[in-house]
Amino acid sequence: MDKQPYGTVLLKADLILDFLASSDHAHSLNQIAKATNLTNSTALKILDTLNLMGYVQKDHETKKFSLGTTLLKFANKAMSQLEIKKIAQPHMEALQKETAETVHLGILDKTSVVYVTKIDSSNPIILYSKIGKRIPLYCSAMGKAILADQSDSEVEAYLTENPLIKITDKTITTTKGFIQEINRIRELGYAFDNGEHEEEVFCVGASLTRDGKNFGAISVSIPKYRLTDSFLDTTIKAVQKCKAGIFTDLH
Repeated sequence: MDKQPYGTVLLKADLILDFLASSDHAHSLNQIAKATNLTNSTALKILDTLNLMGYVQKDHETKKFSLGTTLLKFANKAMSQLEIKKIAQPHMEALQKETAETVHLGILDKTSVVYVTKIDSSNPIILYSKIGKRIPLYCSAMGKAILADQSDSEVEAYLTENPLIKITDKTITTTKGFIQEINRIRELGYAFDNGEHEEEVFCVGASLTRDGKNFGAISVSIPKYRLTDSFLDTTIKAVQKCKAGIFTDLH
């Protein structure tokens, strides 16, 4: 016997959204119920909830339903993520070959950076990280690079709402120190995570922001025992080259 999926009401909601998406005009409750094999009562309950959330909208004169605007923000974000992953992939592969270290692509999600792509180091010791992992902005190279692209008022608002909690002995935990760090990143065009999230890991990151729109960030993560001044210089140049290549392909 097949196991029934949890949340069958969500599957019914999906049927309704699929039906509305397949048409360019609004539909009545009866049309929606008939097309989705739902009772009018069930369809109405789901439609009322979807309407409340903004996934559908209801014309109060005709009583007909159509797709709502809330879906746009998810569609736009999903398309943006898919686009940047596809565009960044070959440049990240080149970055990994040049450094032989672990390379990440992350995207901004509220107050965190989320890993969306990872290419493992070709060296014997591979750093632990996984797709979907979230890291606070203030203690990651990618996160600080993204913040540095924002305005002073946006950075101040971030600091007001997000306490700088100590994660390692290297974590920057003072507002003054963090502002100084942001200004340094702005001058250099790239950011470091000097063991601020994981004590034995050093990261070089750069933000992917164009015309005020952020597409995410890239980084190279290096175990500290493999880090030398010359290799750091090589890594910085490789990260900048990767960023430039992504921008060239980003339309």
